[in-house]
Amino acid sequence: MIELNNVVLQEFAKRGLSINEGIAVDARLVKSASKPRSNDELRKLKDKRDTPEGRLDKNGNPLKFSRDVESDWTVKNDEPHYGLKEHASVDVNSGFILATTLTPASEHDSKYLPYLTIASCHTKDLIEKVYGDKGYFGQPNRAFLHLNGIKDGIMRKDTTTAKLTEIEIERNKKISKKRYIVEQYFGLSHLHDGAYRARFTTIVKNLWDTMCRQMAFNLFRGSKFLVTA
Repeated sequence: MIELNNVVLQEFAKRGLSINEGIAVDARLVKSASKPRSNDELRKLKDKRDTPEGRLDKNGNPLKFSRDVESDWTVKNDEPHYGLKEHASVDVNSGFILATTLTPASEHDSKYLPYLTIASCHTKDLIEKVYGDKGYFGQPNRAFLHLNGIKDGIMRKDTTTAKLTEIEIERNKKISKKRYIVEQYFGLSHLHDGAYRARFTTIVKNLWDTMCRQMAFNLFRGSKFLVTA
């Protein structure tokens, strides 16, 4: 599916739709397809699943259905959440989804910026700039962008040693106007595709489902651009 999406995006690029001028990265929470479990229950289920007996039903046949043991817990806006996290990058001009991956919900957004940036390179042209919210702020990501000659569009935040300056506050506002497009994708897929909840109980199957949705999204969006061009 990655290869197919790559071909689709390359074809749009050949027709003049830019996909390398800049990308916006972000992440959103996805509810598990299974009922929430405590951390102790999850550990027991994972340990059991790792045994030969844990992969069989009561009749000794391979399990046709198994509960989700790959999701986990996190807290957002003081609310607990059990499930997964979708990390995605979107072209800031055309709105094409360039890269995606799924992880347990507790994984931090920040460390996936390098992966999303590299996975967004569908043509020989390099990504010019990466936009991200304050969750991606930090020296590792800034160093990654600098070493690869990519402009830094990550929002700044207060630290223990320094408060944001007026210039940095204004810079954050400008970045926010660029990176809204990834939130737009999240909103549309949440509203029309039910992407707020996982359909399957394993990350592999849910990632395949996500990639299928995203390729359909890109095909629909690209066709609209070409018709109006």
